[in-house]
Amino acid sequence: MYQNYNTSELELDITYSLKLPSDHIAVLISRFVDSIPLNILLEETSHTGRPAFHPAMLLKMTLFAYHEAVFSGRKIANLNQYYLPMMWLSGNTPVSYKTINNFRSSDHTKKIIQKAFVLFTLLLSQNGMLDSDDALFIDGTKLEADANRYSFTWKNAVTKFEKSLDEKVANTYDELIQHQVDIAISKDMLGSSDAIKELIKETDVKLAELEKDIEAEPKVIKGGSKNKRVRRKLKSIKRKLKQDFLPRKVKYEHDREIFKGRNSFSKTDTDATFMRLKEDHMQNGQLKPAYNLQIATSGRFVLHYDIFPNPTDTRTLVPFLKSFANLDLFKYIVADAGYGNEVNYQAVVDKFEKIPLMPYAMYQKEQSRKYQRSPQNINNWTYYDKDDYYKDPNGVVFKFQRYSSRVDKYGVKRDFKVYVADKFQVTKELEELAKTPKGQQRTKSINLNWEYLKHKAKENLSSEKGSTIYQRRRTDVETIFGDMKGNFGVRRVHVRGEKAVRNELGLLLLAINISKLWQLLQKRGIESLKKRTKNRHNRKIADQISFLEIRSAISMLDWYFFPSP
Repeated sequence: MYQNYNTSELELDITYSLKLPSDHIAVLISRFVDSIPLNILLEETSHTGRPAFHPAMLLKMTLFAYHEAVFSGRKIANLNQYYLPMMWLSGNTPVSYKTINNFRSSDHTKKIIQKAFVLFTLLLSQNGMLDSDDALFIDGTKLEADANRYSFTWKNAVTKFEKSLDEKVANTYDELIQHQVDIAISKDMLGSSDAIKELIKETDVKLAELEKDIEAEPKVIKGGSKNKRVRRKLKSIKRKLKQDFLPRKVKYEHDREIFKGRNSFSKTDTDATFMRLKEDHMQNGQLKPAYNLQIATSGRFVLHYDIFPNPTDTRTLVPFLKSFANLDLFKYIVADAGYGNEVNYQAVVDKFEKIPLMPYAMYQKEQSRKYQRSPQNINNWTYYDKDDYYKDPNGVVFKFQRYSSRVDKYGVKRDFKVYVADKFQVTKELEELAKTPKGQQRTKSINLNWEYLKHKAKENLSSEKGSTIYQRRRTDVETIFGDMKGNFGVRRVHVRGEKAVRNELGLLLLAINISKLWQLLQKRGIESLKKRTKNRHNRKIADQISFLEIRSAISMLDWYFFPSP
């Protein structure tokens, strides 16, 4: 027997209602988005034309799609056509993929994401779900950009070719002067595209004058017309200025504006910088266009994130902490050795008034027995405070000579005390030890501020509480990257441009947070049911309890976390 199948008969549409179980992840996403105030979700829209889709609906759809590891706008729109949870979130409303893509890359969505992270952090704080020691864990990873790996522009190459071009423009300037072209700018003002345009303009003026002179000349001139030879040369110079020098100069100026302190960028995504990634399939250290993602976690939830164009984590900590709205909730800043330098220590202690739990680059090496016994270790030297000099383990005396300061390429100034080995030592042998292999007197530069900050960092990390907190760093912050790359499969972003990438990663991290909260609610719901039993027999019954009762407990916890507005 077969089911009745006849496409020619009249059929009646049957209306039905969409309903999900109360413990479904889509319900939790809906409750979280509904808890966001409307003054954050809504923006001023046009009073004419077709009404816009509600941002709450689009945000719910996007978060649920990201939870399902669906990142394509077309696939999200298709998901809304046949997947019941997505249809429930959208109210069974057809939504175009263009609407979803425009929502994900808009400035308004960026503001919503920022406020959503703030509200989520307060939600966790009010329910005691943050780190019990008030520690904020920070780490970063590099995500490959959605860009061509081989279409790159390097700052050194642009600088080199632009310098060569400026020399050619200067030589052309001299040629124009020789041909009596009246140029209003000096030779020192040639380093711009406007200067080249001025040369072209003055050349046109001179050519117009030559045309008049040539018209006034007789038709036959013995030896040829001098003015025609000059005109031919000036036209060649003008053609070179207009078709070669000017486009190249404009391109170099445009590239310098894009660099913004970076050393490279991708031509297909100019906001992406070439970095060395861990996912190096060729095993040759190949540079790829990428973004540096920084996150801050507590209780294994992402509380803040940001993206940076520079590949190193050292210069990201201070601007990252500045943009974190809920920093007052924490006492400790925990990060790995990639963040430990003088500037970051100073900022965390003085500016943010927090306790840094960050080892510096030499921290692990300084714990070794070999380093602690090394004569090069300044801690093994004897310091004489009264006369301000050092004596190394060999007995060589280093006397204070001067103060010095150094400014690195990022504009950071560091102060040093310079000690120089005395020429007149106690013995001839010590006088030889006071010299370098090339015969120069040995010197020792000491940054007292850096030495003090390193000493405080050692104290914090070696203390019982500091050591306990720092050990939780890997399980707290690095598990987020494991979820993102392993479970959600995001090792490369799916959009182009800094704004779109920022929004996409924000939505992804919010989806990861809600997924973790959903798992936690399930765990708490099951545990709350098990606590009702008092003996071993009842505990076995609790393990076999119907899923409907567990669902009911999860629903109660859900309403506790997200009360009605």
